[in-house]
Amino acid sequence: RMSWTVSTLPQSTVLVSSEEGDWSTGICDCCQDKKQCCFAFWCGPCFACRTTREFGQCLCLPLLDALGCVHPIAMSIRVSLRQRYGIRGSLCRDCLCSTFCLPCVWCQMATEMEKRKLPTVLSDIISR
Repeated sequence: RMSWTVSTLPQSTVLVSSEEGDWSTGICDCCQDKKQCCFAFWCGPCFACRTTREFGQCLCLPLLDALGCVHPIAMSIRVSLRQRYGIRGSLCRDCLCSTFCLPCVWCQMATEMEKRKLPTVLSDIISR
């Protein structure tokens, strides 16, 4: 019988990159992953909620974006993601992208998180 000890970092722990770089995909590259693209365009709120949960925030937070033409939640998650991964950009560009290209923004953020995902403690234990 095997026993596993699983340790997790507190959710408030955030690793911030000291190097600046670019997004791994462009804002219009969302169609590279067809499945993700269709999910984001046809069921945007569900996709946004899932992506937000994977980022470590409240699952229903993106639903607040439905209340107006400016999307403060998408914009703030995008800014936070840029800061966490050291991605160049500006608040103005984040605002414009989040306002006019919302499904593309969510796809870009989901792709970035997937490509830069850090291994979890559990996956480290299993791979030993």
